Amino acid sequence: MDQDYPYLLKQIYDPPIFLYIKGNKSVFNKTCIGMVGCRDCSLYGREVAQKISHDLAINNINIVSGLARGIDTFSHLGAISANGLTTAVLGCGLDVVYPKENLYLENKILNLNGAIISEYPLKTSPLKLNFPARNRIISGISKGIVVVESKSKGGSLITANFALEQGKEVFSVPRKYKFYYFRRY
Repeated sequence: MDQDYPYLLKQIYDPPIFLYIKGNKSVFNKTCIGMVGCRDCSLYGREVAQKISHDLAINNINIVSGLARGIDTFSHLGAISANGLTTAVLGCGLDVVYPKENLYLENKILNLNGAIISEYPLKTSPLKLNFPARNRIISGISKGIVVVESKSKGGSLITANFALEQGKEVFSVPRKYKFYYFRRY
């Protein structure tokens, strides 16, 4: 493997044979934390993903996520709001923007010296089966994974399982709780 190939990714069971990168390849020399969650997330999930990513990015941590709608988008935005590094791992070729509304986000990531990576060659469409495979890369290049919100079956849990198999730390954000203030009379 190439000397620039991410060290942590070399350590997983099934590392990609090829890794295509657009942007700053030195982002893998930083500590990376993966941020994952559902596409159909709550306002609370969006706020928490953005806040955690912002705070980690301020502390020189590269935020790794999948550029998907929902938690991924807000995780990347949190890092960007801190002028920090973020890396998007795609389930398609580097020349395909998916979802299309995140083209602006891809440009922001690259403008802030981040990276867009994929194991898929150019012109590869975002097929459903590509995304679970992509999730092993998100966890593979990261020291740990933060699950913000998840469906009972979905990509977030797939990523968390990959992380556990890879010996990584897995963190989860608790559901929003309502706190009541009781006053004693």
